[in-house]
Amino acid sequence: MEASFYIKESAEQYDAIVVGSGITGGWAAKELTERGLKTLMVERGRPVEHGVDYLGENKAPWVMPNRGLVDAKVAEEQYPIQRQCYAFDEHTKHFFNNDRDMPYSTPEGRPFSWIRGNQLGGKSLMWARQSYRWSDLDFEANLKDGHGVDWPIRYADLAPWYSHVERHVGISGGKEGLDVLPDGEFLPAFDFNSVELAMKRKFDARHAPARMIMGRTANLRTATEAQQAQGRVQCQARHQCQRGCSFGAYFSTQSSTLPPALKTGRLRIATDSIVHSVIYDPKTNRATGVRVIDANTLATREYHARVVLLCASTLASTAILLNSTSGAFPTGLANSSGVLGHYLMDHLFGAGASGRVEGFEDDYYQGRRPTAPYIPRFRNVLERHPAFLRGYALSGGAGREGWQSAAAKPGFGKDFKAMIRKPGPWYFSLGGQGEMLPRYENMVSLHPTKKDKWGMPLLHIDCSYSDNDRRMQNDIADTSASILEDLGVKDVKKHLRTLEEWPPGLSIHEMGTARMGRDPKTSVLNGHNQAHDVPNLFVTDGASMASSAWQNPSLTFMALTARACAYAVDELKAGRI
Repeated sequence: MEASFYIKESAEQYDAIVVGSGITGGWAAKELTERGLKTLMVERGRPVEHGVDYLGENKAPWVMPNRGLVDAKVAEEQYPIQRQCYAFDEHTKHFFNNDRDMPYSTPEGRPFSWIRGNQLGGKSLMWARQSYRWSDLDFEANLKDGHGVDWPIRYADLAPWYSHVERHVGISGGKEGLDVLPDGEFLPAFDFNSVELAMKRKFDARHAPARMIMGRTANLRTATEAQQAQGRVQCQARHQCQRGCSFGAYFSTQSSTLPPALKTGRLRIATDSIVHSVIYDPKTNRATGVRVIDANTLATREYHARVVLLCASTLASTAILLNSTSGAFPTGLANSSGVLGHYLMDHLFGAGASGRVEGFEDDYYQGRRPTAPYIPRFRNVLERHPAFLRGYALSGGAGREGWQSAAAKPGFGKDFKAMIRKPGPWYFSLGGQGEMLPRYENMVSLHPTKKDKWGMPLLHIDCSYSDNDRRMQNDIADTSASILEDLGVKDVKKHLRTLEEWPPGLSIHEMGTARMGRDPKTSVLNGHNQAHDVPNLFVTDGASMASSAWQNPSLTFMALTARACAYAVDELKAGRI
């Protein structure tokens, strides 16, 4: 990336401002510039150059100062929240926020783990890459059971945009013909190992119409000519995705959406620029730009544009709106409905089961791949479960115990060395990802007195699990164990994490707080992610979600963003916004 694309002070009137540079910000920049708009991307973090700034890539633990682990004192004092993330280690620490510098508050006894990555590319650099379409089962759920407002769109509205983003991103997966999980524009799927394949055959035969499939992922099993033209090649299965990938083998802003946006010559980028608020003109009822605080100097400045898109991540976008107060909108911009900040959701993780598999002692290959077997939702699809609403997916896989397990076993000498040389037993595990109901009381607000070092009000997050959520988690653990036992797995043990072990937020799928809906009285955004109250203001990240479904949401964020950008450009050119 050439430094000439970066700006700081700018008196230019842009066509569009995109706040945030993660998965949705990158897509917005690509779509808007390719459709002819002069666009400014505003990012609160530092620049990250593709490849150059992937500091932990290709580094073995033994060349790292602490052998891959973050110094315990540093982790405790500076990263008490971020260190809970599975991807946080010495190779990736520089991609995570420093919690000491970026605090937030929660009520006593109701923890929320807000995992953040504020740099150019955001969390697109260390996301888990699982990519699934939603179906009408998900878009109609709120209407059918009365929890949350009805989505203003259906699957047919989003299907062509799923295809649009899938062809660019590169999703590896198999076509399965499942109603609950629509097929897409796929690259070849990754392979099962021999134990998983045996389990799949048993499961598919005994639990039809439920199926065990290979997880769909934004890693290139093979690269199309279009993806090669982006400078990307097929996945090397190095198990280093969260460190950044110089091969561009998984989708990130740096590898996939920034290059075409920059190629248009219409994109400028302002990094180290913390958006304080959206500038609103009551005379025209339009957003006219953003107020910014320099992350390094605390100097303030403004950028101006004809349309503003918030893509700063679920809670960050809502925090900006809450801080954008005026006489017309005293409780936050575009908040005439009063629901801004409410209906926060995450996914339900932390429950499942595992056990030992017999009969594969002569199989040694467990596979190298960036995904795992996946069982799409089967609860509350054909029959109503008596204990809870909505549903969940299960994922997991088989692995064989290797020499690494010796680190946790007692012993020394000749017998211990001999033990290390022998492969251990095979194990198979399943874990759930469940849908969290949208509830008004799960919310965020701005703290009335506490501020961060930039003078921004702290976000106060109040979120808890409901009885429906807990009953679903119990069923995830019980059903995972039951499936494994039915498949012949031995010594099956369930697990169900406590609130302290897995608080809301730790699934890193936060959604809601500026939801879409049909009625301006009960929602912030319409069916095009456009603010009901302010026509040239759009929010396209997870804040816009009216429900959380059970699938990983990132692919839906991308499709919504691309669709919203096309609509915004058409409205702009037609002079309606």
